Amino acid sequence: MNLPNYLTLARIIVIPLLVVVLLTPFAENWFGISSYALAIAIFLAASLTDILDGQLARRRNQVSNLGKLLDPIADKLLISAALIVLVEKHLAPAWAVVVILGREFIVTGLRSIAATEGIIIQAQKIGKIKMWAQCVAIVALLIAGATGNPPVSNFGWILPSFRFWEVLEVQTAFSHFFSLSPNTDDWRVFGYLVGRGALWAAVIASIWSMYDYFKFFILENKRRKSAAESVFDKSVVNNK
Repeated sequence: MNLPNYLTLARIIVIPLLVVVLLTPFAENWFGISSYALAIAIFLAASLTDILDGQLARRRNQVSNLGKLLDPIADKLLISAALIVLVEKHLAPAWAVVVILGREFIVTGLRSIAATEGIIIQAQKIGKIKMWAQCVAIVALLIAGATGNPPVSNFGWILPSFRFWEVLEVQTAFSHFFSLSPNTDDWRVFGYLVGRGALWAAVIASIWSMYDYFKFFILENKRRKSAAESVFDKSVVNNK
């Protein structure tokens, strides 16, 4: 155990607290503040530990197998808990959360299978984009919930659309922002707009990164098979 690992464990410990704060009147009863405001503070603090633990581990030469195990688990638990609560609060669509979390299960399983075959699949750059998109989506949607009742799903549209920024509520909110007189509803709609946009980005990045993982695994298997066949052919020729 070292300081980076303690930070990672702290991130895991605060996850149940985040869920309790969002789903119960704990913040209002004990601190007299909005549960969304306290949840945003907890989530940002936990996200900060995700940045700090890796930097400290590398700077102090304290990279450990325990840290390599706990860090991705802590990240997945934090994001999963926040997204599931957002669905419960009607701030995020269930289908998007299912896609994001389903990708995590699939990629984790793929990396485990690859590891048994001696193939190490490194984290892809698109995975970092996915992580940042998820964090932006969670914070923005929490802001949307903190400033009033959440907007109806898809702003009243029947199906999710890429053109959700063209609906009347968004156009009105932006016109107020440009007139330098935004009100609570404008912040709510703006936060919801940014959150839903970031959630779309997270969904696309999740699918893209999953494709990259499978592509790498398949190509690496083909390369190893070709190398093995080449060695076998050479050994046959030498024996002749």
